[in-house]
Parts: sequence; structure tokens; C-alpha cells
Amino acid sequence: MLYDPTEHRIRSFVTRAGRLSIAQARAIDALGPRFCIPYVKQAFDFDQAFGRSAPTILEIGFGMGDTTAKIAAGMPDKHFVGVEVHTPGVGSLLKLIGEQDLQNLRVIQHDAFEVVTHMVKPDSLAGVHVFFPDPWHKARHNKRRLIQSPFVQLLVSRLVPGGYLHCATDWEEYAEQMLQVLGDEPMLKNTADGYAPRPEYRPVTKFENRGLKLGHGVWDLVFVRR
Repeated sequence: MLYDPTEHRIRSFVTRAGRLSIAQARAIDALGPRFCIPYVKQAFDFDQAFGRSAPTILEIGFGMGDTTAKIAAGMPDKHFVGVEVHTPGVGSLLKLIGEQDLQNLRVIQHDAFEVVTHMVKPDSLAGVHVFFPDPWHKARHNKRRLIQSPFVQLLVSRLVPGGYLHCATDWEEYAEQMLQVLGDEPMLKNTADGYAPRPEYRPVTKFENRGLKLGHGVWDLVFVRR
């Protein structure tokens, strides 16, 4: 049997039993069959799921989906696939999809590492978004952080040449680690001299805006595949 890296790794998330609202549950029931893509342990044709051919951008850990919906609404010519493990977030994004009629957005409720490993074909993504991943701020938990060399190498292998990886965090020490990890990846090139200005397509969240007013920092990193 072939070695499967997804079976021997540290998870970068903890599954929480969040409260599912009535509206979120209704969205899952009504829209899930159409807009959710079930996890499969094999390469998946995302163009077929959307019924058209277009550049595909993967977002890892979309939370409650507000940012994802706004970005997808602003780029109707692109496909967006959001990956999230938490059911309330999935329900929330599906609700937004229904309210805004976002035909260019699909959802996968599964571990992102396994999705990227098995479902995403090499050289197929136009971009990857990783916004405000869990910083695992305690030193003994740093090894659980998502942005580490092995996962970055995997993501890069799924990007088309010229495709981009956009990370953002409000935890300075994690930003420093991200900058080092991404900078050390030979297949990536930084689009800025260090941290990047926030691209216009990434909206400022309410939480982020509140933090900025309090003087907290936010760091964006945008790298492209060579």
C-alpha cells in the first residue's frame, strides 16, 4: 500500500461543535445539494461542477464566509471553491450564496489538506487564499500551524505557473513565520518587498477593522508561482 501523507500528520484545526442556526440549517438543506461538492479521494473536475471553464481560486478556512462571498461577487468571471470544516460556517456561506445568487461559488466541508492532496489536480489553480488561519499562538502549538513548508510545497504544486498564494494574518509572529516559509520556497516569488499591501479584492472584515482602530496590525503576503 502506498504511503499516504494525509494519514500521518498533525491537524491544523480543532473540530468545534458550534451552534447551527435555523437559517444556516435551512441553507444547508436547500442549497447544499447544489452548491456543496462532496469530498472524494480522487482528482476532481471543478469546471464540470460549475458547468463552464474558468480560472479556479481555492480558499482554505473561510470561517463564516462573508469575505468569500464578497470576493466571489466581485469576480464573477472566476470560480471560487471554499473549504471549511465547521458546519455553521458552511451554513452561513450557503445562506449568502442563496441571498446573493452567487453561481461562481462552491463549498467543500472537509479537511483542506486532504482536499488539496486528493481532489485538486497539479497545475490547476489560479490562486489560493488563506485568510487569518488559526495562529496557534502558544509556542508548544506552533507545529499545528497551517502555513509550513510541506503544505506550502503541496499548494505550489497545485498552482498554475503565475498563479498566486495570498495569506493574511493579524498575528505578527505568525506573519514573520509565513514570510520566512514562503520566502524559502524556491518555486515562489514575492510580489512585494516583504509584506504586500492589502489587495483591493480582499475586503476588510468587521473584526479586522475593529483591530486596526485599536492599533493592531494585519499582514498580507502575496507570492506567485515561478
